[in-house]
Amino acid sequence: MKLSTPRWWYRREGGPAPLTRALLTPLSWIWASATARRIARATPADPGTPVICVGNLTAGGVGKTPIVRELLLVLNNGGVAAHGLSRGYGGSLKGPLRVDPTRHKAGEVGDEPLMLAQDFPIWVSRDRVAGATAAAAAGAQVIVMDDGHQNPDLAKTLSLVVVDGETRDDEWPFGDGRVFPAGPMREPLAVGLARADAVIVLLPADLPQVDPQLLALLASKPVLIARLEPAAPPPGGPQVGFAGVGKPWKVERALQAAGCDLVDFAPFPDHGAYSEDTLRGLAERARDLGASLITTEKDWIRLPPAWRERVAAWPVRARFEDEEALARVLAGLA
Repeated sequence: MKLSTPRWWYRREGGPAPLTRALLTPLSWIWASATARRIARATPADPGTPVICVGNLTAGGVGKTPIVRELLLVLNNGGVAAHGLSRGYGGSLKGPLRVDPTRHKAGEVGDEPLMLAQDFPIWVSRDRVAGATAAAAAGAQVIVMDDGHQNPDLAKTLSLVVVDGETRDDEWPFGDGRVFPAGPMREPLAVGLARADAVIVLLPADLPQVDPQLLALLASKPVLIARLEPAAPPPGGPQVGFAGVGKPWKVERALQAAGCDLVDFAPFPDHGAYSEDTLRGLAERARDLGASLITTEKDWIRLPPAWRERVAAWPVRARFEDEEALARVLAGLA
């Protein structure tokens, strides 16, 4: 069973669920201690080719996968044979294997790898070292790894941490700083930042600038600004949206900001499978409202083939504001 990301995680101190936070705090101490011990005791393996890790410091969606896609695009357009590497969360196959979008399904390799494999060479492997080794043997000159900042097994040439830059409505990307399960942090902020080479702050297209308080917290590292922008406008007419991502409420906001006539929106757990009953219920809701169905590319790739013809996939892309700054960071791969 997949669980939804608790929205109260991202409220600043004094927000809702204070008793829940307090009860879960001892478990967060255990989690943070176990993570720190695992990292300290590991001897990272070198796969023989540079590895860019695109990670994060929190649970729940921050936009790592769009950043991975943009890095793969930039590198390959620059003549570098860049391959993607994922654990394949939500997939049944352990790997290492190269994703083939003509024969693999999201239930086998995970939704994000299957989505990325439409455009780039993508590998899935529960064992990241084995996956990186396989990619290198297949000709990868650079490996872009989706997630893994807290995984010490694979040596990282460049560690990039993605931070959600949306701080409105009293939402803060790190909540009140508590570690899972009392808060969204995978490890304490200062500890995770210390292992990063740079930070990518991902903003929605309609937010004018990064919160100065957030920039001050990240000032110890080079900061790159990227924006999550629509790759195409939403379809016209009334729409019922749905999304099973880390922060589904951000998809709802983004659709509205892009001018979508969104008449209803349904959130679902991240990476969750859509049952036939659920999809029929969504279709009935849309019919009652005289609307069509729309979802994210990541959700669309998980739909049964028969339903893909009935649901629009809304594509988004991450765009770096300062391409020269990105080039300077990537120059560290040489």
